[in-house]
Amino acid sequence: MLAVHEDRLAAGVARLGSENAFEVLARARALEAQGRRVVHMEIGEPDFDTPEHIKKAAIDALYDNHTHYTPSGGLPSLREAIAEFASRFRHMTPEWKAENVVIGPGAKPVIWNTLSALLEPGDEFVYFDPAYPAYASCASYHQAVIHAIPLLEARNWRMDLNELERHVSEKTKVLVINSPHNPTGGVLTKGDLERIAQLAQRYDFLVLADEIYSHNYYLDSEYISIASLPGMRDRTIVVDGFSKAYAMTGWRLGYALMPEYLARTVTLFNNNTFSCVATFVQTAGIAALTGPSEPVTRMNEIFRQRRDRLVEGLNAIPGISCTLPEGAFYAFPNITTITHDDRALAKFLLEEGGVACGGGSSFGPAGKGYLRFSYAASLEDIDWALESIAQTVPKFTKT
Repeated sequence: MLAVHEDRLAAGVARLGSENAFEVLARARALEAQGRRVVHMEIGEPDFDTPEHIKKAAIDALYDNHTHYTPSGGLPSLREAIAEFASRFRHMTPEWKAENVVIGPGAKPVIWNTLSALLEPGDEFVYFDPAYPAYASCASYHQAVIHAIPLLEARNWRMDLNELERHVSEKTKVLVINSPHNPTGGVLTKGDLERIAQLAQRYDFLVLADEIYSHNYYLDSEYISIASLPGMRDRTIVVDGFSKAYAMTGWRLGYALMPEYLARTVTLFNNNTFSCVATFVQTAGIAALTGPSEPVTRMNEIFRQRRDRLVEGLNAIPGISCTLPEGAFYAFPNITTITHDDRALAKFLLEEGGVACGGGSSFGPAGKGYLRFSYAASLEDIDWALESIAQTVPKFTKT
């Protein structure tokens, strides 16, 4: 029998990152199994039920025996629905077509396959810090040269565009932006997007715009996608999905809109990895896009109420300060007057206070000294968590 040795693993495995939120979730579940009360604010998952008309569409599809293979790029009917919906929502001219759409089992595989289609060793990859860990993990695995541009709390978690300009050049292959932003809730302004578009056209790089939180948006102004700006339609990859807006995290359904040549190549990656997405899940996606929008509006209003309650409560706790998120469903409070070891404080809050959250440094070095709280929790749970945090933090400072 062969011995098992870690040195059998490919060297590239060491370049992969992971999501700390799932590790915190596992520990939180273990504490709950011991009978402890835990408020889950660690994971980016809406706590709402999937709307009824979406579930019914999937059930009907199952009973109609829509349980077979589909094209690797997605059902033509869903691709058409996405192209129509996304073009209308983002005011695209000309509109996207079905040929611009690639569907995957969640947004993450589509991001991975898209970057895999673009990045070679030595290509320059630019993104922001802190950020969703999957971007840098994929770029690192493909041995790209990575430039991380810090986001600034003083700019309400928008990037320093002068710093960005210093790090892009003719060698830049891809820039990733995420607005509204995970983990901070920041939103790029139209002026920010216009400056980024100018740089993309000057240096001829592609922009991967992760817009998965585009429906979790709290500003009075209309949501703007960089893809809609002049000259950006054919150099932007827009990533979106159903998890956040429609409370469909477990359904695993995401998509991207991109130039046709790239869509064909990403579809080839789909074919070589997961083959296709479940047919009845895609049917549910059509129902989500073409059905009533009231559930999405209602959920977003509830998120807004939770945001206001959480941020107000955090700012009332000595040693904690928090900007007001403009999108997504995360608060990213500054805890540097308490400690710079955000992971230690996050662990202490879970073990001692029953509040599960993430350390900001889990999202990159610029997140050091911050915590991430998801407010995908009821107002009752948020109030309980705030009281527990207020009681637990002083114990940490005395340790």
